Amino acid sequence: MASNPVLNDKRFEQVIAEGYGTSPVTRAMTYGGTMSALGVMFAIICVSGWVGWSQVNQTTQEVFDAATRQTVVVSTTSFPGWTIIAALAALGFAFATIFKPKWGPATAPLYALCEGAFLGAISAYYNQMYDGIVVQAVLATLSVVFVMFVLYVTRIVKVTPKFVLITVAATGGIMVMYLASWIFSIFGADITFWNSPTPLGIGISVVICIVAAMNLAIDFAFIEQSVEAGNTPRRMEWLAALGVTVTIVWLYLEILRLLSLLRR
Repeated sequence: MASNPVLNDKRFEQVIAEGYGTSPVTRAMTYGGTMSALGVMFAIICVSGWVGWSQVNQTTQEVFDAATRQTVVVSTTSFPGWTIIAALAALGFAFATIFKPKWGPATAPLYALCEGAFLGAISAYYNQMYDGIVVQAVLATLSVVFVMFVLYVTRIVKVTPKFVLITVAATGGIMVMYLASWIFSIFGADITFWNSPTPLGIGISVVICIVAAMNLAIDFAFIEQSVEAGNTPRRMEWLAALGVTVTIVWLYLEILRLLSLLRR
């Protein structure tokens, strides 16, 4: 049912098929356990994020401008290359958790460790360009998560098959756009119109944020169904926590990009 690549029926069916042994499930997945796993992952992200943040440095130097015959101050921000490796490692650990859910208690925290370092570095980079933007993005992300949770719990937002279909289609379209932009950029073509501070670029960014928020509702629904089933192994709490974390990270990055477009 879920559109999240982490939280989907096939992954949970795989775990049941692998059986975690032949004995019946004695410790089933719970809401409390899932929230605990989610809390551990975000604590790791915060700690490793601080490390990544501290590795981004900004230097200033005075340069003589021949055109204006004046001395101007030029700022240079150094983005550590190893954080890109950390992002790729996070992707690897996420896929490892997806395809081998029983590794979740180990690979999900490792994902958080690597992803946090990358998020910290990229957040520091944005913050040096637009002072205070990270605080705004974090508050906005937490607000969206809270509002979506309330809307889901009160059933104002109902995760119907039609809702899931629309969300899946929109998410797939966004991923195709990301992939196409990346492929064309390799060949030197610039089609990143959606990343420009124009009404069209800002509008697309707003739509992406809405789609990311819609994915949260589907994540909540899948966790609820899995817990109520009563036969989902407790280790799956880590996979569920990973799925929600991936969606929240995506939402945060999109809100950060949207705010940067508005600041421009």
